[in-house]
Amino acid sequence: MAKYYDVHPDNPQPRTISQVARSIREGALVAYPTDSCYALGCGLGSRDGVERIRTIRRLDDRHHFTLVCEDFAQLGRFARMDNDVFRAIKAATPGSYTFILPATKEVPRMLQHPKKKTVGVRIPDHVVTRALIEELGEPLLSSTLLLPGEEEPMTQGWEIKDRLDHVLDAVVDSGDCGTEPTTVVDFSGGSAEIVRRGAGDTARFE
Repeated sequence: MAKYYDVHPDNPQPRTISQVARSIREGALVAYPTDSCYALGCGLGSRDGVERIRTIRRLDDRHHFTLVCEDFAQLGRFARMDNDVFRAIKAATPGSYTFILPATKEVPRMLQHPKKKTVGVRIPDHVVTRALIEELGEPLLSSTLLLPGEEEPMTQGWEIKDRLDHVLDAVVDSGDCGTEPTTVVDFSGGSAEIVRRGAGDTARFE
C-alpha cells in the first residue's frame, strides 16, 4: 500500500519532503507532481525502480528515462553539450522541456539508450519537485505517469493512489498539475529536433 503525502504547492512542508526523500533513498518508487503532469520517480541507481517503471508503463529498452535535476550545474554532470546547445538549454530552463543529450560516464548504463548512449534531462519549474530534488541531493530518475492504452496522464493524486496503490510505495499530492507532458527536444545530433510537442513552447527551437 502506497503512503500518501499531502504537500502544500507553494510552501512544501520540510518534514514531509524529507520523509519522501528518505524513502526514495531506501528504494521507494513514488508518483510526484511536476510542472507538466505527474511522473514516476525513483533513486538514480535503483535498478528495481527502473524495472518497476518499465512494468507499469510497459516500456522497452529504447525508452529514454529522464533525470530530473535541481539546477543547470547538476544537469551538466550527466549530459554533454557544446556551447550553442548549452546556451539554448540554459535559456529554456527551468521549464516544461525534456532534452535528449549524450550521456556522461556518471549516467548508469541502464538509463542510457542502448545504441545512442543518450539520456533525457530536465529542470522543472515546480516548487515541490525542486524541493524534493534538493533534499534528495541527486537527480530523480523519472518517467511520465502515462499508463498503457491511455492518451492522457493522470493528474489527481487521490486517483493515482486509488489506481496504483498496489504498485507504488508513495504518492506526493500537491494539487492539479495539468495533463500535458513536457516538450521533448533531441540535441544529441548537435541541432534541435523536436521529438514531442508538449507544454513547453517549441518556437525557440524551430
